[in-house]
Amino acid sequence: MRHVAQNRPFVIKNGAKDFPARKHWNATYLRTVMASENVNVAITPHGNADSIVTLPDGGALFVKPHETSQPFQSVLHKIQAQELDPTYIGPTHYAQTQNDNLRAEYTSLFADVPASIPFARIALNAEPDAMNFWLGNSHSSTALHKDNYENIYVQILGRKHFTLLPPIEAPCVHERSVLSATYTSTLDIAIDEPEQYTPFATWDPDAPESNATPYSHLSQPMQVTLDEGDVLYLPALWYHKVGQSCNEEGVCVAVNYWYDLDFAGGFWSMAGFVRNAGIISAKEEQAEKGVGKEKGV
Repeated sequence: MRHVAQNRPFVIKNGAKDFPARKHWNATYLRTVMASENVNVAITPHGNADSIVTLPDGGALFVKPHETSQPFQSVLHKIQAQELDPTYIGPTHYAQTQNDNLRAEYTSLFADVPASIPFARIALNAEPDAMNFWLGNSHSSTALHKDNYENIYVQILGRKHFTLLPPIEAPCVHERSVLSATYTSTLDIAIDEPEQYTPFATWDPDAPESNATPYSHLSQPMQVTLDEGDVLYLPALWYHKVGQSCNEEGVCVAVNYWYDLDFAGGFWSMAGFVRNAGIISAKEEQAEKGVGKEKGV
């Protein structure tokens, strides 16, 4: 509760060892239990769902994946084939819907995990707003972003690699409003209609010289790897970038619990102030350099 009160992440090593999912889940079990189900799958050319794509003319787009429904067995096969078969040619598939899918399309697996996390229920005084199931391979990654949720992330199979930045580092990430687009079924990029702009971090801590702000060099990213059975408490509004490694079956599987952020206290307003100060600073720097409005940004 002290860590939660301080908005400080922590890992409970092997904290999920007693989950039925840790004892039973493997590719064969998932394929058997979900045999008759269709699931939503995100498809991208490079595993780059919900990320910034730089255009040849120097502009940028915030691109979302193409989403479609496919038989679970087909999705699992493609995820494994891309990881294990060197002759595999095709896009990257990632079962990553973040809409409480574990209590909806993956309800057959719901009994294998707790309905709530005891320490989170006590410290946050709430039940989870959403529980999500994640199935992918090492080709999928998640760009640097933040969520308005307290996040309990449970690694079941494979490993997850997190890069974490606290909310106070918002001026480092060069957040901008970027024109939104979506991959089509042929994996071309189509600008959303009507046009809309999405606020998103454009600085990558793994490429610190690109899209940097005057404060980016002050960032101190925290690297965290979750092994099988580990549990991460990721506080609300922490920026995080995520990669993953597969187990010997060619899959990476996780479950996460989202608890809504308490907007009533001082934390939300403080984080908003710091974020807006960073955005204003970046705009002033561009104005001083004579940088005009970028195409697509």
